[in-house]
This record gives sequence, C-alpha cells and structure tokens, in this order.
Amino acid sequence: MTYNETLQFLFNSLPVYQRIGAAAYKSDLNNTIALMEALGHPERAFKSIHVAGTNGKGSVSHTLASIAQESGYKTGLYTSPHLKDFRERIRINGNKISKQYVVSFVQQYKELFSEIQPSFFEMTVAMAFSYFAQQDIDIAIIEVGMGGRLDSTNVLTPILSIITNISFDHTQFLGNTLPAIAKEKAGIIKPYIPVVIGETQEQTQHVFEQIAGEKHAPICFADKTYQLQQLKISLQNNEFHLQCDACEGNKIIYKNIDSPLAGLCQEKNIKTILTACKIAGTDMFPQKAVQNGIARCISNTHLMGRWQILQTEPLVITDTGHNEAGIQLICRQLKQISYQNLHIVLGVVNDKDLSHILPYLPQKARYYFCKADIPRGKDAKELQAEAARYQLHGKHYVSVKSALRAAKRHAQPQDVIFVGGSTFTVAEVI
Repeated sequence: MTYNETLQFLFNSLPVYQRIGAAAYKSDLNNTIALMEALGHPERAFKSIHVAGTNGKGSVSHTLASIAQESGYKTGLYTSPHLKDFRERIRINGNKISKQYVVSFVQQYKELFSEIQPSFFEMTVAMAFSYFAQQDIDIAIIEVGMGGRLDSTNVLTPILSIITNISFDHTQFLGNTLPAIAKEKAGIIKPYIPVVIGETQEQTQHVFEQIAGEKHAPICFADKTYQLQQLKISLQNNEFHLQCDACEGNKIIYKNIDSPLAGLCQEKNIKTILTACKIAGTDMFPQKAVQNGIARCISNTHLMGRWQILQTEPLVITDTGHNEAGIQLICRQLKQISYQNLHIVLGVVNDKDLSHILPYLPQKARYYFCKADIPRGKDAKELQAEAARYQLHGKHYVSVKSALRAAKRHAQPQDVIFVGGSTFTVAEVI
C-alpha cells in the first residue's frame, strides 16, 4: 500500500474516536497489553514522562520535549489528536515519523490488528512505542489521549507523571464530578514514581494526595512551588509572547522567561513545566536548556493551534481550547485585547455538553456557526439554535472555511476574529 492507502485503511478499518465518538472507546487496557506483548514490549525500551490533564497537557508535553531536545537528548514525543497530518502524533526531535515507517508497520502487523481488533488510538500508541524503541531514543514525552487510568498510554512506567489540571470534559467516560474525573486521571500515578499536579483545586487535591499516598508516590503541586512575576503578554513579530520571571519563595530562579505560547493557561503550564524539571534535576535538564526549550518550543516541536495568530488587520486568532476551563481562559484573554468588534467562528463536536461552554462566550460578538468536516461535528444550524438560547447570535455556514471567509468580509482592520470551539475546527484553518 502507499502511504495514503495505508491511512485510508487505518481510518476505515479501525474505530476512530475523533471521528465517531463513543463507539471507538475501549474501557480497558487489554488490547494495548496484547499489542505490547506481541511487539516485544517496546514501552520498556525508553525512559518517559507521562502527561495527563484536562487542559494544557499538549502544551506541557511539547515544551518538555523541547527542553529535552535542548538538553541534548534524542527525544520522542507522542501527542493526539493531529491537526493536519497523522504523523504529527509521533515525532523524534521534532521530526515526524516517516511515511515509510507508517506503511511498513501497518503492513507488517495487519494480521495482528485483525486478531486483536484494536481501536485507531490503540494502534497508534503501539506504532509510536515501537518506533521510539527501534530508533533508540533517550526519552519520550507521552501525552495521555483521554483520562488516564484506562488510556492506552498507561502501560508505561515513566520516570515522572504529570497531571496538569481537572475540568469538565468527556464526562460520559470519566465521570460528571471533578473528584471522579480526577480519580480517572490519577490512574497514571505509579508506585514510587513522583507526580506533579499542575493546579491545586479544592475538589481534587485530596484525590491526588490519597492515591499518591497509597502508591508511595512523591507528590508536588506546581502552583505551590513556583510563582510568576513581572508577567506580561505582548504581540511581537506577529506572535504573542508570554514573558515573566519564575520565583520559588522570594528567590528568582528563572529570569526573563520568554514563551511563544501566550494563552493565559500558559501561566499554569510554565509552573508545571518548571516543577517537573526541578524534580528531574538540573543534571537531567540544565537551567539554560529549560529556558531555551521554553523559548524554542514551537520551532523545536512545531506545535500549532495554541493562541495562534493566522493574520493581522484584522487580527485572526485560533485556539484548540474546547471545554469549560479552556473556553473561560480564552474569553478572559480576548478581553485583554483592544479591538473595535469581535467576530467568533464557532464549531463544536456533537457530544459536547454545550451548557459548559456557551454561557461563558461573549454576547457582544458576531457569531459564524459552522461544522467541522468530521462525522462528530455538530450541525451548524443546530449549534446556532442552541447558542441563541444564550443570546449568542449570528449566521450558520456550510463549512469552517466559508464561515471564516464571511468573518473576514465583515471585519474591519481594527477587529478581532477568533476561531475555535473544537480541535477539528482549528485544524481546518491553520
């Protein structure tokens, strides 16, 4: 098969959660364990850092991978979902897995897939771990797909576990209370392996402390470790930058941190990243490599879709934040920008509880409702009707791109256009 034929085989033969939703979800690790055994346990061949959480885990994963690269390590990075190209999910030192490896891996294990019947995500995890083992990497940064306890990546025994924060998302699988969701994500905590919690939350702190205690895992809360000072977000060379100093107690440990990831959530992410590096130790991640890794995150790992500027005059911004906490942060950040009028291109997935999103969106904006080109995309006309109940008004469009074109037609140079609501909406405009 060619590369394109291989992708079609994967998308058509294996259940893909991003496309069909709940029908692709597997509620145990049996398939992944079987794949690891058949492949000779590649997950044991490299060191890893395991990153879970509701928001920020992608940014934290990419930045840690950048720091590891700057520290001189051959670094694997596994993330999901991809935005433009399947191979974005699996990288070494920022370079995507080769098309030839994808083709040969699928060709070699087609019969195994037929026997085990894995989901698309389970197969992708197996491919990533096999690739990392074959390429003899030094360390891999592994982002959890969903939850933690039952996520396919949770066959790892990492050197460090990270849980960025807890908010409402995927409640049909993870639970409809914050403690229940926290318990699922805490499933990545391993015996005697240190864990960093990015954000101290009253409803979830005891969950993490209890599970870490039961597993004798040293636990550290990042927002109790570092504070950021002289924090500012500015537009430089058509990119937003977050700049700050990081302090531990009254002592400045990192001065003049410059991050091209400038969403408000990055304040929490930087604290999480610095705490993780502190636990790993300066022998592993030297201070200079930490600062360079943060500053060069996008160039080193090619991260996209995080408060990303698509153009100026009018300023067009896109961000993949799509749940309650993510949308709240996006709206807070939009309020910090000076503009004449705000235009929002909005597309969501059909299993999203919109009562956790729509109340936080600004009523004084012009909306362009659309549907991403996937089966899970919510019908734009239905989204328009639901949004109207929250006094969010605008027209619906047949596609994301047509909605963005309409927004650009109506926007003045001093206006802001925001595109978001789902990873898949963002993927169609970057």
